[in-house]
Amino acid sequence: MAGLHRRDFLRQSLIAGSAISSPRFLRGDPVAKSVPSERLRVGCIGVEGRAKFLLQAFAGHKEVDLVAIADVDSRKLPAAIETVKRLQGRSPQAETDFRRLIDNREIDAVVIGTPDHWHAIPSILACLAGKDVYVEKPDGHNLLEGQRMVEAARKNRRVVQLGTQSRSAPHFQEAIAFLKTGKLGKCLTATAWETAKQGSIGKPADSSPPAVVDYDFWLGPAPKRPFNVRRFHGNWRWFFDYGSGDLGNDGVHRLDYARWALSAAAEGSGDPLLTAPVKVSAMGGKWYFDDLQEWPDTLQVTYEFPGKPGRILTYEMRIWTPSRLHNLGEGAVVYGDQGYIVLSNTRWQAFGPDNKLLAEAAGSNDGTAHVQNFIDCVKSRGKPNADLETVGHPSSSLCHIGNVAWRTGRSVQFKSATGMFDDPAANALRTRPEYRKPWLLPEV
Repeated sequence: MAGLHRRDFLRQSLIAGSAISSPRFLRGDPVAKSVPSERLRVGCIGVEGRAKFLLQAFAGHKEVDLVAIADVDSRKLPAAIETVKRLQGRSPQAETDFRRLIDNREIDAVVIGTPDHWHAIPSILACLAGKDVYVEKPDGHNLLEGQRMVEAARKNRRVVQLGTQSRSAPHFQEAIAFLKTGKLGKCLTATAWETAKQGSIGKPADSSPPAVVDYDFWLGPAPKRPFNVRRFHGNWRWFFDYGSGDLGNDGVHRLDYARWALSAAAEGSGDPLLTAPVKVSAMGGKWYFDDLQEWPDTLQVTYEFPGKPGRILTYEMRIWTPSRLHNLGEGAVVYGDQGYIVLSNTRWQAFGPDNKLLAEAAGSNDGTAHVQNFIDCVKSRGKPNADLETVGHPSSSLCHIGNVAWRTGRSVQFKSATGMFDDPAANALRTRPEYRKPWLLPEV
């Protein structure tokens, strides 16, 4: 292979499946790249939806050169190129194959804003190629993918930030500091919820994919299925093959800051921090919408955490109703024996006995601070606020474990030491039944 360019080798080996199953070949490159001293050279994978915000945030950042973008839908690239050019004064390289960004030695970090089923493979390959990663939530399409991403980041000493931007919002950090004072007493339970009303996606017939889209590439590791406009842009999250339902869509944010807050409250009362749940149950179903969605529109998940005392976190999802809890369509509340705290995207309020307001604060949760935190950590090699191993994967796992409990129809016992369940049917749902070649989940 002495005469084979690395780019060609990476592409050929991916096609054969060997680069994914035998990443030792990639380790000929140094994995501890020199830290960018001034400007971070970034590539963005995905340019629409949430990825559009990330594209703008990185392209408009004074410490970033956004040098390349990739999207399997070539129709989306011209507008993205113009956006980047407007923000930074020069056009990025544009690709339809994300592997060209992974293979580009000049890129320090990749930003992944793809559907869930395209989070793990690019993230792992980027880590193996010595690049840092900002990846949208949840960390993977399923539990095993998230575990493999953590392993890749750890082994290759990469900075990986999950897109749960609440972790970097100053008002959330102030709420956590308040909880650590112990003023709410012993807090044993928390509730997170999502009640924002959504609409039906209908039942359109299957059709031919757009001519300019490599639909087979878009499917990637997912099973081969006929194209349907509702299984594609935007609505992919409601299907088992590509997303994790609203639990992994909006729910991951609510669960993340509810878990964070409940753990901070435990610290405030002198108890151990929360670890992974040991017992999870889920009830609900697709009860309201008569459409193509597969994941539930009505769901309640209960997580029991170990310890003396234990803790319970409950997640409630009703995506068909405008009703609110604590006058919020989405949020979380932590209950203590001396009061409670209500958290939302833009504010928090803590109350004592007789609903007396103890403290409050408001702020932005637009993700700008989260991007800055990632850039700072790439340069310093510090741990980001939503570090994949210690923050991002544990919160994402709540979504995946909750979905496993719902799909099995019974309470499941989870063993964090092994990442396994006590139930063969639950363990079978830790990953896909099969990864469609050549897109095998990389070994690390």
